[in-house]
Amino acid sequence: MVEAVSVILVAVITTTLLLVRIIYVISQSSKPIRNTCTKHLSTLVVLGSGGHTAEMINLLSVMQTDRFSPRFYIAAVTDTMSLQKARVFETSLDDKGAKSTKFMQIYRSREVGQSYITSIGTTLFALCHALWLMVKIRPQVILCNGPGTCIPICTIAFIFKVLGIRWSYIFYVESIARVKRLSLSGLLLYKLHMADQLFVQWPHLQKQYPRAHYVGPLM
Repeated sequence: MVEAVSVILVAVITTTLLLVRIIYVISQSSKPIRNTCTKHLSTLVVLGSGGHTAEMINLLSVMQTDRFSPRFYIAAVTDTMSLQKARVFETSLDDKGAKSTKFMQIYRSREVGQSYITSIGTTLFALCHALWLMVKIRPQVILCNGPGTCIPICTIAFIFKVLGIRWSYIFYVESIARVKRLSLSGLLLYKLHMADQLFVQWPHLQKQYPRAHYVGPLM
């Protein structure tokens, strides 16, 4: 009886502390990047296919790339074009961060047309792969703009925050193609409070999702 009570007490305390930590992490969302003694912020850029990559490259072209370096690009293993476009973009830069840039691939949680039942296994595998990549990269900033590829990465990053392992700022820029509602990736990051900053390119999207930030068209 005493042992059972002790187990329950430990479980209640652990759960309470975990909830408090989650609330704290969520409360820190939307706050500016903390002051850091380093001049550079290691940045993980999650690429999608087609228009997602074009928008991301366009966004990076107006950023201070020397500030957000070194950069690590990640694309799905089935996406053969995105990393190639990122390499072309990096060769056009003359900042020192471009020299330490790395390009990686990650398994998708769910392929187009894949059944939801089989996607359970692939999602777990993608999470394990994302865990390995996050331990290896340990980015200070994560930049993504729509593809489902970013969900495992952002999930692991959020878990790391809660556990106090690593604080990675998650910045999500919704695609300009999303006019009336957020994409599934954006909606998950918004509803679960995983994104530190979520940006939209249409003003009525900001009205529909008050915690989002309207930045206007980036294309």
